Amino acid sequence: MTTSDDRLLDGRVRLRQPLVGYRAAIDPVLLAAAVPARPGERVLELGCGVGAAALCLLTRQPDLAVTGLELQPTLAALARHNAEVNGLSAGARIDAALTGLTVLEGDVAAPPKALGSGYDRVLLNPPFQPSVAEASPLASKDLANREGGTPLTVWLGLGLRRLKQGGTLTLIHRSERLSAALTTLEGQAGDLRVLPLWPQAGKPAKRILIQATRGSRAGTTLLPGLALHGADGGFTAEADAVLRGAVKLLL
Repeated sequence: MTTSDDRLLDGRVRLRQPLVGYRAAIDPVLLAAAVPARPGERVLELGCGVGAAALCLLTRQPDLAVTGLELQPTLAALARHNAEVNGLSAGARIDAALTGLTVLEGDVAAPPKALGSGYDRVLLNPPFQPSVAEASPLASKDLANREGGTPLTVWLGLGLRRLKQGGTLTLIHRSERLSAALTTLEGQAGDLRVLPLWPQAGKPAKRILIQATRGSRAGTTLLPGLALHGADGGFTAEADAVLRGAVKLLL
């Protein structure tokens, strides 16, 4: 497999990833910026890929014990490599009370026992395409992008079950899946908070960030959105500050 070495968070995160297939861009950076993790907490990422979101989160808040679950062995191996080269591997940080990233291989539909439960935070960037979408000829990309036999309900259900009471689940998804996500979350969690991500001001959102709190009975809040690009095609000042790691996204 041919890979490229890229950088996230203004160069602070080194990321090796496949040159062909699914490639991490800004979505995992935005996702990590929206997770309200505090020092000493346990965090679970479902479908961690090469570790982009988990490593961005750990760079923002190093004192976390993060577990990543990834189906594809090649991506899991890259996630472990990326954790090591960034000095964020749990195995390399024994003196830090097991903080850092631990990567487990397994399926969201049948998770390994080692995954455990009682997490303070869960984050996920699940496959964006529904199972009826045309399959990619590249198997690895198809697994990352298309739900296949594991629909969004399974991803969200597992995330909620592994959370402790009062813990939060944060996900990024396509805006047209908002209804499906809220329908799944309602009744199992509350204080649902939705942040639209506009490609430009005045244009419909293509992405959304959603956050839910297990055990809460609070209602749903539609937050002021974030415009990602200005008229010149570059990132807006607000989006650039998030992508560089200078500010968090408060949901």
